[in-house]
Amino acid sequence: MDGLMKLAVDYYLIDAVIGLFGVFALALMFERFKALYFDYSIKADEFMAKVMKWVEEDKIEDAITYCAANEKKPLAAVVKRVLERADRDDSAIEHSLDIAASEVAPKLTKNLSYLSMVSNVVTLVGLFGTVVGLIMSFKAVSFADPSQKQSLLADGISLAMHATAAGLLVAIPVMVVYSFFHAKQGKIFNEIDQHSNKLIELLKARDFGHFGMAYSTTVAVEKMPKTKSANIKTV
Repeated sequence: MDGLMKLAVDYYLIDAVIGLFGVFALALMFERFKALYFDYSIKADEFMAKVMKWVEEDKIEDAITYCAANEKKPLAAVVKRVLERADRDDSAIEHSLDIAASEVAPKLTKNLSYLSMVSNVVTLVGLFGTVVGLIMSFKAVSFADPSQKQSLLADGISLAMHATAAGLLVAIPVMVVYSFFHAKQGKIFNEIDQHSNKLIELLKARDFGHFGMAYSTTVAVEKMPKTKSANIKTV
């Protein structure tokens, strides 16, 4: 055990581990920033305004084509799946929403939990480095000349605290960035839930409207007065 601690102190293994976690977190932050703020982000209100207009005009194919052009966006992918089932019954439409949501969810949550993990782990690694440094410092002081003990102890504690400082230097920015990414992810999920449910309600109302129009036409025909047939005189 003493050999491992001395190895960690002499070769700066704790600092190296914290640095590797920092590089890993930086790569994750770049990937998630690109995905959440560029690849998956869309002007939801403008997008859905066009889709809703086409649905109201009974131009479902145009709406599906528009969604297919933006299919990399989670909202467009979910809306496209729902529109493709627009001619089915209500349960089939709602089931298509569940399937589409389960397909896009992994894309939005991908790698985000690792950022939280990095923030927690580097803090613990830094604390571990401080504890190891303090243990080694106290052991060195115990065998040192009494006149040098105070100086050695101060230097040892200072070096040991550097590990905690390094861990916090990585953990704090990562946690802050994670909070922003988590909020953005939640916003995209809310947009999908809100707009897809509005679309389903519009599709249901559209089908009911068609049924109502057909029923009204049938009733109107039945209520039309019958014309009197011409009198045919028999000889």
